[in-house]
Amino acid sequence: MPELPEVETTRRGIAPHVEGRTVRSVEVFDHRLRQPVARDLAQLLCGARVRAVRRRAKYLLFEFPHGTLIVHLGMSGSLRVVDGRSARLPHDHVELGFGRRVLRLRDPRRFGLVVWTAQDASTHPLLRDLGPEPFAPEFNGAYLAARARRGAVKNFLMDAHVVVGVGNIYASEALFRAGIHPARAAGRVSRARYDVLVSQVQDVLSEAIAAGGTTLRDFMRNNGEPGYFRHDLRVYGRSGEACAVCGTAITARVIGQRSSFYCGVCQR
Repeated sequence: MPELPEVETTRRGIAPHVEGRTVRSVEVFDHRLRQPVARDLAQLLCGARVRAVRRRAKYLLFEFPHGTLIVHLGMSGSLRVVDGRSARLPHDHVELGFGRRVLRLRDPRRFGLVVWTAQDASTHPLLRDLGPEPFAPEFNGAYLAARARRGAVKNFLMDAHVVVGVGNIYASEALFRAGIHPARAAGRVSRARYDVLVSQVQDVLSEAIAAGGTTLRDFMRNNGEPGYFRHDLRVYGRSGEACAVCGTAITARVIGQRSSFYCGVCQR
């Protein structure tokens, strides 16, 4: 599933090609996404100018003068800018035309979303109950310590009501860097260790976003690939391999129905 760095990379890749531009055409090839795409989407968007493309959590927000188009990439979706004359590929579901170039949403599993709201997007049910962004000033050690309970700290960190955008991969990596065992009860992590964890969450996400910046050209290719970056992972997906710090074999176990990877020596 695309996580926050992938979504932010997507935003940065497509924004220069659509911000300030007027939607000339809208095609919905398949309305059957996680929620049906509005039948009047063309009527809502044609002739309107995209004021900005923002990100909130893993959602992309296309802001128009009269509302916001909320897009989620689901499990396997991608957005790309292509020549409007290029052939539509399998699983291309929605297309916004900006003249010679078009923005296409491809989603093989159809778990994505394309939702219109004429209201303040922050009050939409998809967004209104989300926690702060991981780079927001209010996301700090004191904030986490005040909300910590009995459950595993990894599950706590991945709760979008606590903080948005910290998915399975980045939670595993940040906990490793902070030296915190993913199964440790969130309520048994000290304020000082939460300060370190916040810093590591921000570092690992920043590094992933920076790495993604090298692939922005991929959003102009017509090959259907999202162009997500590859980056070095220290524990995630490395079960049985040697820890880069101490040499102990990385352990894998299921925590909260998600695969978790950690070093039993470095993480306590």
